[in-house]
Amino acid sequence: MNTAEQTLQLLKTRGPQTAHSLAAILKLTSMAVRKQLEAAQAKGLVAYRDTPGKVGRPVRLWQLTDLGHARFPDRHAALTLDLIAQVRSLFGEAAIDKMIDAREVASEAAYRAAIDPQAPLAQRVATLAVLREAEGYMAEAEETGDGSMLLVENHCPICAAARACQNFCRSELDVFRRVLGPDTRVVRIEHQLTGGRRCAYRIETAAPKQAAAGDA
Repeated sequence: MNTAEQTLQLLKTRGPQTAHSLAAILKLTSMAVRKQLEAAQAKGLVAYRDTPGKVGRPVRLWQLTDLGHARFPDRHAALTLDLIAQVRSLFGEAAIDKMIDAREVASEAAYRAAIDPQAPLAQRVATLAVLREAEGYMAEAEETGDGSMLLVENHCPICAAARACQNFCRSELDVFRRVLGPDTRVVRIEHQLTGGRRCAYRIETAAPKQAAAGDA
């Protein structure tokens, strides 16, 4: 991967960055990184916004444009949308739901085969992140420091399909909750379809359910 692609990759996975912070990661000079950013800007791939700095000087943050985001895999969005529209037209909304249900069953089976339900929470989440990374979600697992975990997905390769049918997102969240186990609580805290830069899930150990009065 060349420097230009690395720069775009960092903006995709880390969000808005200064030229200085990118230079530190790439081990280049700030001037060299600015040249890369300006070249990408000329192609419409990145844009910047100036924000107030700590000492009065504005801080220039660079970020991907819609065209920049579109450089990352979307699994043939146009074809996907066309297929969804055709299925909906020919067979109705129930057929879309059946298609999502089938995908959900297949995904859950694949995840269960790889995730050890007895493993520590961090290991379960890390394994799920590896599986999602292989599917093109640019996923990573992060420890929060308070015992919980974050599953972060910097890219959604089925974003077009999810916009056309948001049950895809509901289905994925349900699968995560089941494969990570009944002792976990999974909450989506960032969502690309509602304007987030990425999708992120907070995952923590759930408090044990108390038995109802009269239960054996």
